[in-house]
Amino acid sequence: MAEGYIHSTESMGTVDGPGIRFVVFTQGCPLRCQYCHNPDTWKLKDGNKTTTAELMQKIVKIKPYIKRSGGGITISGGEPTMQLEFSLDLLKKAKAEGLHTAIDTSGYIDPQKFKQLLPYLDLVLLDIKTMDDLKHQDLTGVSNQKILNIVELLEAEKQPYWVRHVVVPGITDDFQEMQKFAMYLRDKKYLEKVELLPYHELGKHKWENLGLEYKLASVEPPSAKKMAELNSCFKNYKINIA
Repeated sequence: MAEGYIHSTESMGTVDGPGIRFVVFTQGCPLRCQYCHNPDTWKLKDGNKTTTAELMQKIVKIKPYIKRSGGGITISGGEPTMQLEFSLDLLKKAKAEGLHTAIDTSGYIDPQKFKQLLPYLDLVLLDIKTMDDLKHQDLTGVSNQKILNIVELLEAEKQPYWVRHVVVPGITDDFQEMQKFAMYLRDKKYLEKVELLPYHELGKHKWENLGLEYKLASVEPPSAKKMAELNSCFKNYKINIA
């Protein structure tokens, strides 16, 4: 049994992997994304301390519903790899219950450490903010090199994964840059889906409540036309788009 800090849980999640999912939002994150909608997850010990056994008690109660839908459990965040042993133990317990398992991660972790999770994962949801390393550093506070190394690891280990990318107007919505992104992903054999997610302002009030400056206060969500245009970059390479 492992102990860890979580932000919250969602018992009937439908956007973090296939089917209905029990989603565990872990506490703690090494990135400082300018558009983060949960800045209250950044500090590890600001969360609620719990154990994997306590979480499994909740999960087992709704196991029939999530199994029937083709769902499972997703560990999200924050950044779940910041609590590697906790996440690993929870995945092991979920697999022992015959549940489909997924992790939603920024990929900001050493590949050899991340590799420990793979035997207990059915799916990885990998968030790639931008291919431009300098822009990535400005947007998140860290380099994207570790994240791209995780892509190579997933391919080498034949691990199914989805790529998620938030479209932020004026920052990550350049058509030519998106074409380069699509070209990078087009030959990936174990990439099952790309999800382009429109930027939203739902976390703005959290920044204000925490006394933090929200640098994207003047940014509006992308239009449906813009999203369709960017999605077309991937359709040209027959990559499955959400």
